[in-house]
Amino acid sequence: MKQICLLVSVLFLSNISYGQEEEKTRGFFYKISMAGTLTMNENYTIQTDDDERLVKLNGFFINNTFGLQVDERVSIGLNAEIDFYERQQLKFTPIYISARYNLIVDDLNYFVRGGIGRLIKLGKHYENGTLYKLGLGLQLFDKNFRNSLLIGVDFSRKRFGFKEQEKLSSMAIFIEYQIF
Repeated sequence: MKQICLLVSVLFLSNISYGQEEEKTRGFFYKISMAGTLTMNENYTIQTDDDERLVKLNGFFINNTFGLQVDERVSIGLNAEIDFYERQQLKFTPIYISARYNLIVDDLNYFVRGGIGRLIKLGKHYENGTLYKLGLGLQLFDKNFRNSLLIGVDFSRKRFGFKEQEKLSSMAIFIEYQIF
């Protein structure tokens, strides 16, 4: 218990010491994210006015990240996520490690990122397995260059089921808010 209190204290104090900087280029951060995958509606017809849309939301993801901005280009994070897929009626809870690399560092950062982890079985309606992610996006800063908004696309591959033989690949559009 003493070790956990010491670790939390060190993390808290290291975050305060960076609080004096005007521009945030390193330190601990928290990020919350929402993402969604789109699919074509098979029941869509042009002639009828039945409020059906051609494109529907298929998957919805909510993600929380605790991470470390190593320098102005590199950050790493520990992610906990909840994924819902409507059409396939699947639910996942991925826990994974991610890394982000800023290709262009300017007022607007362009980045690539990746992640690898496990799908945790929280109940009978959740699947367990593995997760792989790869994404591209851009980072928009607030006026103090501390907090930021990230938008982009992620490709994810989930392997689950008996001996992880079932696979689900998806392309998601994400929006995230990062707080230092």
